[in-house]
Amino acid sequence: MSRLTERSTPTGLTGRATITRLTERASVLGYRAGWSIVRRMPGRFAYGAFDLIADVCWRRGGKGVERMRSNYATVRPELTSAGLDSLVRAGMRSYLRYWCDSFRLPDRSVEDLVHGVRVVGMDPVRAHLKSGRSAVVFLGHMGNWDFAGAWSTTQLAPVTTVAERLKPEELFDEFVAFREGLGMRILPLTGGSDVFRELTKACRAGALVALLADRDLTNGGIEVDFCGQRARMAVGPAALAVNTGAALHPTIVHYEPQPEGGGWRTVVTFHDAVAQPTQGTSREKIQAMTQACADVLTEGVREHTHDWHMMQRVFTRDLVDDRTTKGSEKAGESR
Repeated sequence: MSRLTERSTPTGLTGRATITRLTERASVLGYRAGWSIVRRMPGRFAYGAFDLIADVCWRRGGKGVERMRSNYATVRPELTSAGLDSLVRAGMRSYLRYWCDSFRLPDRSVEDLVHGVRVVGMDPVRAHLKSGRSAVVFLGHMGNWDFAGAWSTTQLAPVTTVAERLKPEELFDEFVAFREGLGMRILPLTGGSDVFRELTKACRAGALVALLADRDLTNGGIEVDFCGQRARMAVGPAALAVNTGAALHPTIVHYEPQPEGGGWRTVVTFHDAVAQPTQGTSREKIQAMTQACADVLTEGVREHTHDWHMMQRVFTRDLVDDRTTKGSEKAGESR
């Protein structure tokens, strides 16, 4: 913005920018306060409070809730309207449980992590890491991937992952500090060094790399079949496997009731490594391996739909509709 524009609109864009900064600051303070308060609450009270918040959000609706409803309707087309409502409510409770877990996670001991996680199919991943070979974990936005990452860091190997840069910057820094405090290595998706190069170095050093891949954030993703529809997923996990020889393990994370004592625990299921095709170009191999991961994710999302916290557009038809709508809005503005 030029100095002339700033002077000529003292309460226009400059005023809005001030309001935005104040709003962002309030968000950071609220997040810090919430983090501190929830960590001090008795567990049963904390999780009960977050269930109530989830129910309020579900009843009020809103953009995120409606997107979750649309995604769930695509994944589970057999559901009645009442069944879909019930599923979305459960989805919001699972999503808020993730946040309650995350607020309280810094105070968890290693014993708490072990008690709070049930792991399936870990031995092949551990064997790859012990042999010096890297393992890349293909994840969806399911269950509590932070809890799974903390468990993996203490029980398998320190996790290297990528985080989408949030606004305000202070909030992003809080998230990074939180995850790094658990022992993970966090690479910002944007605004830092070349992410793929850093991940490649980590793989060649035998690291455990975990990447959320069920939503493409780079506009360079792979289109795959997912839950009966076309969807765009991140290219990174398969590309790392092809370029470095790392083992690629599609992995499902979801919640289940604790067998004793009430509450919930996280279930981490490592599926068999995806075989790299022996023929074809690198792009064709990446396509085939990403599709294999999407097939595993399809089964996991259909079985544990309410633990899939997807409140953004992921299916290609929705992305096309979104671009069309935005184009029409811009055309309207130009008239």
